[in-house]
Amino acid sequence: MKAIKVCETSTLQNRFGMFKHSDWIGKRFGSKVFSNKGGFVYLLAPTPELWTLVLSHRTQILYIADISFIITYFELVPGCLVLESGTGSGSLTTSLARAVAPTGHVYTFDFHEQRAASAREDFERTGVSNFVTVGVRDIQGEGFPDEYSGLIDSVFLDLPQPWLAIPSAGKMLKQDGILCSFSPCIEQVQRSCETLRSNFTDIRTFEVLLRTYEVREWKMDCGQGDEGLSLGSPPYKRRQRSNEGTNVQGSTNSSVIMARPCGEARGHTGYLTFARLKCLS
Repeated sequence: MKAIKVCETSTLQNRFGMFKHSDWIGKRFGSKVFSNKGGFVYLLAPTPELWTLVLSHRTQILYIADISFIITYFELVPGCLVLESGTGSGSLTTSLARAVAPTGHVYTFDFHEQRAASAREDFERTGVSNFVTVGVRDIQGEGFPDEYSGLIDSVFLDLPQPWLAIPSAGKMLKQDGILCSFSPCIEQVQRSCETLRSNFTDIRTFEVLLRTYEVREWKMDCGQGDEGLSLGSPPYKRRQRSNEGTNVQGSTNSSVIMARPCGEARGHTGYLTFARLKCLS
């Protein structure tokens, strides 16, 4: 992938002071770059995961937990062909393109012409345009183009009424091909599953929830016990750091390695429903 923005310039200026982008040129990935106010950022190699964190939200997007699950369940490898509707902000599309490159391709559709045009520009910037074709089409109303019939390994639907596109998606898939539908509401899942039962098997629905932990060293006042940690309400696990070789009795402070859930856990984003095309005999 080509270089991508790490975050908006205005955000960098407000949080860390002014950065000169010319100072970044020629530096290795992983280098620390300082601002004129003492702040700093690390220059990280551009990846679809980083792009997901900083892209412009034209629609609600899928995040890393859902994306990684989809790519794994799709069994994507270089050379696979994928159909997607709708493109939206291109978060999933970028990761799909990396998974099937350099010999595969992602054909993605959005009914909104300007949104599709913006997605094309983003794919050029992130260096995946050779593996992605963006089309403007109402998949719910028109279905997928017939030219892909029977050639596609996987189909992904992110639509308000995915059940309307499922018959067309089935015609596009190879035998034993996989379909995935992303829906925020369980009522959408129920109706989609009703439609899937006619031509699909192994129908499964998942909800992927992400819980992150903060692991760090904390100083503790031995006279106050656990109260000296000021941990608040979340549960935590700790491991006492070894004091071997020191006079523990004469020490008033100690440290522990602590792991606790972050205060803000990402909750429900949507349901992922997978199904495999039945073998027609």
